[in-house]
Amino acid sequence: MSTATLTPVPATPLMTADEFLAQYGDELGVELVKGRVVRYPMPGGKHGEVCVNAAMIVGAFVKQHGLGRAMSNDTFVQTGDDPITFRGADFIFLSYARLPKDQETPSGPVPSPELVVEVRSPTDRLKTLSDKAYEYLDAGVAVVLLLIPETQSAAIFRPDSLPVQLATDADLTLPDVLPGFSVPLRAFFE
Repeated sequence: MSTATLTPVPATPLMTADEFLAQYGDELGVELVKGRVVRYPMPGGKHGEVCVNAAMIVGAFVKQHGLGRAMSNDTFVQTGDDPITFRGADFIFLSYARLPKDQETPSGPVPSPELVVEVRSPTDRLKTLSDKAYEYLDAGVAVVLLLIPETQSAAIFRPDSLPVQLATDADLTLPDVLPGFSVPLRAFFE
């Protein structure tokens, strides 16, 4: 029997919000998840095309009606405090009610928006995206729209209800966060 003693390996300390923002605040494809930096592979052209479509379609409606701010490119949304978690949303709508028009848009994380749009990347598992949607909802986001390019479908997540599935031939409406908004779902994938 060996009498060698085992020396424990010290755990890597969790990153603080300030450390993360200082080091990764301008970088795409990175999130802070429960205090740990997580890198995501670049998702490719189709993902980018659907993200731009979401920004143009929803963003135009938001701007036309003076409802608030439309943001993309991994805008950080804080979804956890202990340990700290910042998720990088593909697109968000943040109303003037949550961040008044006369206040400057933060350079770091923004207040919980009304709407988060996530586009499934080729490497994303649906279970992981579903968990992420519920994380957003737990942080105060009103609606999470998951767009799935390979099936041209969507899932809409809201607090206290099961996700609503939409096929490509459906019209997308979001009356609780964007009254009057209606667009054929297929427009996001064209």
